[in-house]
Amino acid sequence: MVRQSGKTTNAVWRQKRQFSYEEFLPFQGKDIWWLTTLNPIKNEMGCIYRIIITTIEISDRKAAEAQIQQKNQELEQALTQLQHSQAQVVQSEKMSALGNLVAGVAHEINNPIGFLNGSINNAKEQVEDLLAHLELYQQHYPNPVLQIQEHEADIDLEFTIEDLPKLLNAMTKASDRIKGISKSLRTFSRADTEYKVSADLHDGIDSTLLILKYRLKANQYRPAIEVIQEYGDLPQIECFPGQLNQVFMNILANAIDMFDEMTQTLSFAEIKANPQQITIGTEVIADRVEIRIRDNGKGMTEAVQAKIFDHLFTTKPVGKGTGLGLAIARQIVVEKHGGAIDVNSVLGQGTTFTIQMPIAA
Repeated sequence: MVRQSGKTTNAVWRQKRQFSYEEFLPFQGKDIWWLTTLNPIKNEMGCIYRIIITTIEISDRKAAEAQIQQKNQELEQALTQLQHSQAQVVQSEKMSALGNLVAGVAHEINNPIGFLNGSINNAKEQVEDLLAHLELYQQHYPNPVLQIQEHEADIDLEFTIEDLPKLLNAMTKASDRIKGISKSLRTFSRADTEYKVSADLHDGIDSTLLILKYRLKANQYRPAIEVIQEYGDLPQIECFPGQLNQVFMNILANAIDMFDEMTQTLSFAEIKANPQQITIGTEVIADRVEIRIRDNGKGMTEAVQAKIFDHLFTTKPVGKGTGLGLAIARQIVVEKHGGAIDVNSVLGQGTTFTIQMPIAA
């Protein structure tokens, strides 16, 4: 098949070189790809005196190119998915290692604190008996010998009788607090099963805050970050609690990272004048529970908001962020729990993450 095109022929005359183009045209009732080549023929003086135009069918080649392009796209998608999966496995392994470490610490704490708690209770009973016995002595022997009076003054017996029960009660409270910490550690580190279980989201949030408590404390650059808990009356929901703890951890840790970054541009006094706060609110909306985690930090642009849940997207410096945390958080909430997670942020005012999940599986 031979075709001529005035436009391309003129281009050959002007540029004095070969010219080729591809066309998708019907031929004998079929749509076929054609490659047309215009070859200029020059005389001894280099002037074009003839143009030979040839057209060949390239449908097979174009089909092969399309197939190769499709395969390349599939390979790129597979590679991206593999990288995503590998990154998620690494992140999951880190969380698993943290969970195992926390569970081990909780177990090691549990045994001695159980012994300590029992010993304190026994000591309280024995001290009460001793004090009662001492009171009987004082009633029957109101005028002890000089040596006993001097010793009573040396040890400040009156203060000891008053303070010893208070001291034992304080020890009991401290022991109970350690037991509470141990329980929170076990809640955070609980291993998920293959099926959803009934869990209290407030326990998960509280245990995550406990893990991050050391990062919330004041340091030389900023005052302590204030956490405001506005909990509603939530029912237990069917979920994978360990995975949701990972979601809470990622969002809260990001907020703390952001507050720490703000210390590079704000002084201690400036931050103290406008305290850094994280507000966590929960409520029931129809057949779902809603968790809102809001900070009053620097916020983010619309462009960043649009990419915040993208795989490997991060605004942190190299080595500081992996770009996995929020992508995995979204996968856990949306794909694993059939929920939704959104972000709303105003630059210079703060950011709110809103999570909604069904109460029943």
